[in-house]
Amino acid sequence: QVQLVESGGDLVQPGGSLRLSCAASGITADQYSIAWFRQAPGKEREGVGCISRSDGSAHYVDSVKGRFTIARDNAKNQVHLQMSMLIPEDTAVYYCAADAQFHCSTLPLLYDFWGQGTQVTVSS
Repeated sequence: QVQLVESGGDLVQPGGSLRLSCAASGITADQYSIAWFRQAPGKEREGVGCISRSDGSAHYVDSVKGRFTIARDNAKNQVHLQMSMLIPEDTAVYYCAADAQFHCSTLPLLYDFWGQGTQVTVSS
C-alpha cells in the first residue's frame, strides 16, 4: 500500500523559512516523480514544483522560483520542500504527490498518490 505523509508545516513569520518533508512508504521514492501542491482557503489546488524520476531535475512555478527548493533524500525515502523568504501568500495546506511518470508535472490530475497535507501559515 502506497502512503505519502507530509510533515513540517508550522506558523512562520514573513521572511522566514520552513522545510516540509514527504515520507513515502510502499514505493521507492526515487523511482517516482514527486510534486508539491498547495491549496489556500477558497482557492483551487495549485502546483508548487516537482522533481522528475528521469534525471532528478526540479522545476518550479514562477511564484516560488528562487525561494523554494525540492530535493530528494533517498536514504530516508523522502522528498523535501525547502521554503525560504516566505510571504503571507504562501499560506496554504501543502501536499506531496507521486506518480511513475518519467518527467514531472505540476498538473494534479497526473498524480495517482497523494498525502494528507500539512498546514503552512505565514503571518506576523
